[in-house]
Formats: sequence, C-alpha cells, structure tokens
Amino acid sequence: MSANTIGKYRWTICALLFFATTINYLDRQVLSLLQPTLAETYGWTNVDYANITSVFQFVYAISMLFAGRIIDRLGTKKGYVWAIIIWSLAAIMHAFAIPIGQATATVLGLFGIGAVSVSIAGFMVSRAVLGFGEAGNFPAAIKATAEYFPKKERSFATGIFNSGTNVGAILAPMSVPYIASHWGWQTAFVIIGAVGFLWLIFWWMYYEKPENQKRLSKEEYEYIHSDKEEESVGAQEKVSWVKLLGYRQTWAFAFGKFMTDGVWWFFLFWLPAYLKAQYDMEKTEISLPLAVLYTMAMVGSIGGGWFPVYFLRKGYAPYDGRMRAMFLIALIPLVVLLAQPLGGISFWIPVVLIGIGASAHQAWSANIFTTVSDMFPKKAVASVVGIGGMAGGLGGVMVSKVAGALFDHYKALGHIQTGYTIMFAACAVAYVIAWVVMKSLVPKYKLITDL
Repeated sequence: MSANTIGKYRWTICALLFFATTINYLDRQVLSLLQPTLAETYGWTNVDYANITSVFQFVYAISMLFAGRIIDRLGTKKGYVWAIIIWSLAAIMHAFAIPIGQATATVLGLFGIGAVSVSIAGFMVSRAVLGFGEAGNFPAAIKATAEYFPKKERSFATGIFNSGTNVGAILAPMSVPYIASHWGWQTAFVIIGAVGFLWLIFWWMYYEKPENQKRLSKEEYEYIHSDKEEESVGAQEKVSWVKLLGYRQTWAFAFGKFMTDGVWWFFLFWLPAYLKAQYDMEKTEISLPLAVLYTMAMVGSIGGGWFPVYFLRKGYAPYDGRMRAMFLIALIPLVVLLAQPLGGISFWIPVVLIGIGASAHQAWSANIFTTVSDMFPKKAVASVVGIGGMAGGLGGVMVSKVAGALFDHYKALGHIQTGYTIMFAACAVAYVIAWVVMKSLVPKYKLITDL
C-alpha cells in the first residue's frame, strides 16, 4: 500500500509536536541570552546566575515525574494544553520578575528569612514555574507519537519533533537580542512567551485521539495500529509508580537518560565558556560556532530517528532494531576524546567534534524515547517518560555541579584546559556505558501487557 493510499495526517501531528518543542526551547533560552544585560543591570555575580538556572534544572527534573502522571491522567490533548499554558505564562512572568521578587521577599520576611535580592528572587520564582510547565512537553509529545505512529515510524517521528530543540536554539539568538535592543528585555520575555498561545489554537483545532479524529482515513488508522503485537487495551486505570519501578524496562530507560541527558546540557551550557576560556573568544565571535553546533545536532536528530528503519527493513523487531542502531550511535561521541588533543590546531576542530557528539546525542535521544513506547502500553508511556526525564534532569544537575567544581579547581591551578579534558572524556564514554547497562537490564524485547 502506497503512502498516498494510506494518508499522511499523522505527519500533521508530528509538525505540531515539532513547533511545540521549538517554542519550548525558545522560552528556555531567553534568560541565557539576556544574562549579560540583566547581570549588569542588577549586579548579579556568576554564582547568582548559576543559582537562578539551577532552580530551573532542579524543578524541571522533579516535575518530569509528575508531568508524565498528570498527562496520562488528563490525556494527551488536555495535558499538552495545560503544559504550554503554564510554561508560556511563566515565560511572560520573567518580564515582571522585579515586582514578583518584591512580593517574594516580603513573604519570606514574614517567616523571618533574611534579606533576599529582589531580582534574584523574582527570576528564581519565574524559572521554577517555567521548569514545572516545560516538563510536560516531552511526556506529552512522546505519548502523542505513540498514539499516532506505528512502532516502526516512532523513532523517525520523534527525531523530527525533537529537532525542534535545535531550531529553537538557533532562532533564539536571532530574535531575542533584536527585540531586547529595540523594546527592552521585558518585551523579549513577553513576545517570545506569547508565541505558545498561538500554537494552542492549532493544537486544539487539529488534535484528537486517532479513534476520534475525523481527518484520519480508515486506511491510515489501520496503518497506525498495524503492529504485529497488539497492546492489551484494558481500562485506563492509574498505573502506580511503584509498579512501574518494578520493571527492568523502566530502570533501563531511566539509567540511559541519567547517563546521557547531562551530556547535552553540558555541551549547550559550557561551549561558550569553553571557547572563551581556551580561545579567548568574545560574544560576537561565539555565535557562528554555536549556530554550526545546533545545525549539526538538528541533522543528527532527524537522521538518528530514521536510522533504525534500516534494521527494521531487515526483519528485526522494533526494539531490537532500535538497540542495534543505538549501539552504533553510542560509538560516535567517542570522537569528542580528540577535542582537546587536536584543539591546538584550530578552535573549529573541537567545535566540529563536539557538534558530532551533540548530533549523536540527538540521534540517541530520538531512539531512547521511543524504547518506552516499544515496550509499554500507551496508558503508561507518559509516566515512564516522566520517570526517565526526572533521572535525566538530576543527571544534568550533577554534571553541571561536577563541571563547575572541576573548572574552578583547575582554573586556580592555572590549567583550566585539564578540567575540560576530563569532562569531554566523561561525555564521550557516557553513551557506551548507558547502552551496556540498558542492554543488560533488557537483553531481549518483551512487551509489557500486565499493567
């Protein structure tokens, strides 16, 4: 049966997920791009800024656990609506961080807590709400993918919508500084934050569960549900976290996320600092290397999502084909081991090598998310993704803390390059370690049907 006969409405849903993820990363990056202006205006130190960003990472990590559960309970459509409303309002809240900080300081004072910087308190509250709202994006998107795509297409669809993270990272530096320079930093938060409400219109119009979707042809509906192993439908009762944690499949996903999510955060957050520390590059000089990195990562996201199809066409089951693809993907970041030894030739060598590592991460991410929908029934997908997302977020916090301590230590010794060498080595081998443990926990594919 040809693609034209089947229909293509599922790719409309994929496009909606792509734009939501793009908006997600746009809202997330506004603060980092305005940090120099805000630091100068309010006298922030690097520690102050690190504390503000850590609030986002920590709340995001913890909220991932509950976001998955909430989305499973509300359903994909309503769950995504609430997630983007909360994070869009939180993005706009940043524009009012000073009055929010004043109110927060007053409340803390009532409890006898000492003086708190108004600006820091306001941005911390705003980042906390943003982290809570943004935690709903990936559980909802993965659940929607499980509903609208057969297993053989899920990693490709996930790779496409996940590439929105890179598009958002590219669009942010192109738009935020311009808006801030013409209309002020508050307006940048308001305009970028309001984009999410525009997306809501299209989501509400075009998304329904496949069985209720009038735009979906009978042929496409049957194609979506064409997997050889049918899932047990069962009642949509709540699946307890304790029960989910009793499966090795849950621990395999959570460990894979814990080991590798922090690598992505490290590449994104520390590359500018690395280029400044090792090559003394200024802000205007860093923008091009960052654009190259994000573009490479976008290619990896889409290509990595397609890669398992090669094995599926050879007759492998979806999970088995995906794990074979993930093993080869896990080997690619090893090139980052060469970033420091060859970095003396040109700064472009570590940029490209780190870009290859970031590209491999996005390919890995597209596939590791899809292992959940391979093995769990749809009613539990968002909850399991939430558990793994929390593990990944906590891994990211750990990587940030370790990196900061290493860099301060070796900077004091006058050789910060050693700190980066250690971190690049850890990032390079993280995927191989993750794959080995995941494969050990789940050596063979087994669909969970007793939830």
